[in-house]
Amino acid sequence: MANVKKESSSNGGGMVSGIIIVLCVFVGVLIWKFIMGAESNFQGGNPETGHPINTLGQVYKGGFIVPVLLGMLLMVIVFSIERYFVISKAAGKGNLDTFMKKVQGSIKEGQIDEAIASCDKQQGSVANAIKSALIKYQDVKKEGFNSEEASETIHKEIEEVTSLEMPMLEKNMTIISSLVSLGTLGGLLGTVSGMIKAFGALASAGTPDQAALATGISEALINTATGISTSILAIVAYNFFTAKIDDLTYSIDEAGTTIVNTYRRFRGSLKQ
Repeated sequence: MANVKKESSSNGGGMVSGIIIVLCVFVGVLIWKFIMGAESNFQGGNPETGHPINTLGQVYKGGFIVPVLLGMLLMVIVFSIERYFVISKAAGKGNLDTFMKKVQGSIKEGQIDEAIASCDKQQGSVANAIKSALIKYQDVKKEGFNSEEASETIHKEIEEVTSLEMPMLEKNMTIISSLVSLGTLGGLLGTVSGMIKAFGALASAGTPDQAALATGISEALINTATGISTSILAIVAYNFFTAKIDDLTYSIDEAGTTIVNTYRRFRGSLKQ
């Protein structure tokens, strides 16, 4: 049942991500066409033949690849905001470091009920995983497992809960990482397109068309700048969220190790 729910959630999430991607590109086209391509941004009020008089007009002259690059930039922003809220929710309501110190202190002192109460108060994926491990600790303690059996049982419980709680944190991270390369490649495509126009102007018969040459070079540089900007933002976002996810995973593993060691001390005291 849990697997069916997980698969259904994954399919639904993939559909939502696809819709967001389409909407971002659509909004990028609207921004390029109606904001950057507004008549007030060009001499004579003609976006096609008029010379741009500001930055928006210059970016508009970047050509057909600009709205795609704008869409990619919007994707990075939207998915970064979405990941921030999801990861923040997974960490719980309070400060994660403070929560971990409190829970580990309670576990080491054998105050399991107090640790569970702290998990209920903290909430989030990390607290849920630790709480599940603590409940399993109480179960194996009642059943009288030896240290190795308890260790295996508790670790298995943590792995199962983590496999259900943590995958949501990885969702859409692939999209952000893909935008690192796609932004650069999109900018490169626009650069090549602009340079083709520039060299086409140089190859024209008679005196080279300086306006066409300048337009081609401008298009190349604008697309390069937009693509690099998208890639830089995507790299920063991906590394930031990857570090946050690693911290959450490490917190769960650290708590699991503390629980196992506490049980081993408990079993050791019974043998003395």
